[in-house]
Amino acid sequence: MTASRGKASRGRVLLTGASGFAGAALARSLSEAGWTVRAPLRRPVALPSGSEAVPIGELDAVDWTPLLAGVDAVVHGAGLAHAGPGLDETPYLRINRDATLRLGEAAAGRVRRFVFLSSIRAQSGQTAPTVLTEDDRPAPTDAYGRSKLAAEEGLARLDLAATSLRPVVIYGPGVKANMALLLRLARLPLPLPLAGLTAPRSLLSLDNLSGAVCHALEADAPLQGPFIVADQGPLGLGEIVAAMRSGLGRRPMLSPAPAGLIAAALRAAGRGDAWDRIAGPLAADPGRLIRRGWQPPVASTREGLRRWLSSPGHGR
Repeated sequence: MTASRGKASRGRVLLTGASGFAGAALARSLSEAGWTVRAPLRRPVALPSGSEAVPIGELDAVDWTPLLAGVDAVVHGAGLAHAGPGLDETPYLRINRDATLRLGEAAAGRVRRFVFLSSIRAQSGQTAPTVLTEDDRPAPTDAYGRSKLAAEEGLARLDLAATSLRPVVIYGPGVKANMALLLRLARLPLPLPLAGLTAPRSLLSLDNLSGAVCHALEADAPLQGPFIVADQGPLGLGEIVAAMRSGLGRRPMLSPAPAGLIAAALRAAGRGDAWDRIAGPLAADPGRLIRRGWQPPVASTREGLRRWLSSPGHGR
């Protein structure tokens, strides 16, 4: 087996979801860490040198047995993404729970480690009044979160060294959705009335997500159960934009304004869901994973945002 970029080979990892925002970054990081990546794909995408792309059809109809031949570990990141409140439970359960458990059942007794990319939404709704830890009773509030929690619980019942990672909102190159909206705001050469929006939000850099996945795969003892994955140092919305502007080489240019007025304006524009997702409190504590040996490569959200946006290709 060929080692990646001069590193000793750690084995072959089956990575699902490699065509997505986080999955593409994971493919690169796993390859750089010495793993040989086998990626089941519904559409062709560029993969790191030495990786193996395997065409597949619908996720819930895959025969996983041949894909697991010679595989040492699984990172399962594919699934039905959060699509808002209009979709009922059935497709989420079919893809996020049932397809995950079929892969887990096929992997049981075959692989050393199984890492499932769940979501903080398996534990909480869009906001939380206190800092979240894994000791809190899971209370998902939508079909997406319930399907992720159901998958976690099903994997825990299998004869499988399964780690369920619960990442918060992820940022980095290629980000979409609400983080992309914030980036567009940060790029505007205008003052923004966000200084008063201080409710703490936990975010997660792609580098820290990749580091957490690699740690779960390589730790001396399996990390079984759920683990929150978040940067340290939650920030309010105004601080997030200020950190972005710092990375872009700009002044914060933030002024205070009543949060209620901003919320009302967004809801009048049909973006009320965005308000709840980016401005309400949702702080999550990654302490359990850190106590199990994870060393986040990015020390804080503030550092991660600056590093991301000061890197080549993002402009100033």
